[in-house]
Amino acid sequence: MPVNENVGTPAAVGYGGLMDAAAQAFDRLLPCPLPARIGLAVSGGSDSTALLHLATEWAARSGVALHVVTVDHGLRPEAADEARAVATQAAALGLSHDTLHWTGWDGTGNLMDHARRARYALMADWAKARDINHIALGHTADDVAETFLMRLAREAGVDGLSAMSPRSHRDGVEFIRPILALKRGDLRDFLLARGRTWADDPSNTDPGYERVRARQVLAALAPLGITTDGLAHVAANLRDVRRALDWYTFLAARDAASVDRGDVLICLRKLRNLPDEIARRLLVHALCWVSGAEYAPRRRAVQTLLDGLFEGRGMALHGCRVVILTGADRGRLRICRDPRAVADTRAAPGSPWDGRWQLEGQWPDGVELRATGPDGLAQLEDWRAAELPEPAAQSAPAVWRGQTLIASPLLGLNAGSIAKLLKQDEEFFNSLLVS
Repeated sequence: MPVNENVGTPAAVGYGGLMDAAAQAFDRLLPCPLPARIGLAVSGGSDSTALLHLATEWAARSGVALHVVTVDHGLRPEAADEARAVATQAAALGLSHDTLHWTGWDGTGNLMDHARRARYALMADWAKARDINHIALGHTADDVAETFLMRLAREAGVDGLSAMSPRSHRDGVEFIRPILALKRGDLRDFLLARGRTWADDPSNTDPGYERVRARQVLAALAPLGITTDGLAHVAANLRDVRRALDWYTFLAARDAASVDRGDVLICLRKLRNLPDEIARRLLVHALCWVSGAEYAPRRRAVQTLLDGLFEGRGMALHGCRVVILTGADRGRLRICRDPRAVADTRAAPGSPWDGRWQLEGQWPDGVELRATGPDGLAQLEDWRAAELPEPAAQSAPAVWRGQTLIASPLLGLNAGSIAKLLKQDEEFFNSLLVS
């Protein structure tokens, strides 16, 4: 079971002790020996500006090189000036600085979610290009408390209400949050005492944003004793509960589940005998692992799936098909890709397909990777010999030239090719413990 890192519960420190608290967090969250270099994500707001100065003092003692990065989402004209101000501060501290620009907003969907995903992806690419494995973020105890209230309004469960992790992995880079136990007010006092300035994003006072409304509600709740400290403590406690649930889900997966050609197989009898929450978590993890989705399906939809499975009915959910098996595999369910979810997915030979498969081989010009699909099965006389249910067979990766099936390695048509699964089987189990 993961060790409790004891990071993320608000620290009762005056600003004179912030340096020690931040330094201890850096030392806890980074590997031993310390890396030669790390990245710092600095927007120019008070939280990340405090992170910049706290990290600079820690790095001077630790011998770690710092590289500063700012993401300009291009959504506010002031953002470019803020990025330049960060560059000036970084230069004064003797640190390198890069500004990354996002131009991907098309005006549709959830702006804040799109911006967040883009920010992480841009920073991860930036870090990997500079041989940086860790990026420090400026999330604080206030962020934890505000997020708790926002998710409480959505009737979130343990996962949604638990505090964000002090460290997380995205796109091959580890993001750490060394000031997660510190409060925004203390950090601002720290900056003011040192004559440092920061930029205030006007959206931080715009009640049109959910986070601003949560901040206002939090202030109104203070007379009842519901404070940033208190909610952050609750969220940290729930994070411990979440880790315990993940551990027991891991044990259940080891006992009831296996991975076969990129699909997850689960013993239906053992799934039925698990506590409801552990069964739900195991099924959700399998759906996300197979589909590659970042977010879990809604709880009600998962419950509908579980009810159907226990009544003998499979269904499609979250880009997957859940099939109750017969024959030699009777009593197990198979979670595979929904053929409809990959019907339009294309890739060039040698490139990843559906984020999961790579077909290696010598290919002639004019071929592409697609799902085998019903047309492919029609060109394979003996595809059932692969012992895959039809949805799994249809969603298997294949090489096509026009309407002619050249190869479908999982179904026995190799044509000199090898199907390489990009996510190793063991990752299905181990990823249950990364939270």
